[in-house]
Amino acid sequence: MPKARAELVSVSDTPFYHVISRCVRRTFLCGQDRATGRCYEHRRGWIEERIRLLGSG
Repeated sequence: MPKARAELVSVSDTPFYHVISRCVRRTFLCGQDRATGRCYEHRRGWIEERIRLLGSG
């Protein structure tokens, strides 16, 4: 049975987390995708803002 993240993660023991650089089907979150040549750098600000918002609560 799944457990809530609050039960699985101890913030006092693990205060830092790695955010992945790509998602499903090798779709990049930000930066230059070498396979397709497309640039997703415009997403970086959105991601940073969302992480800060979620981290402040």
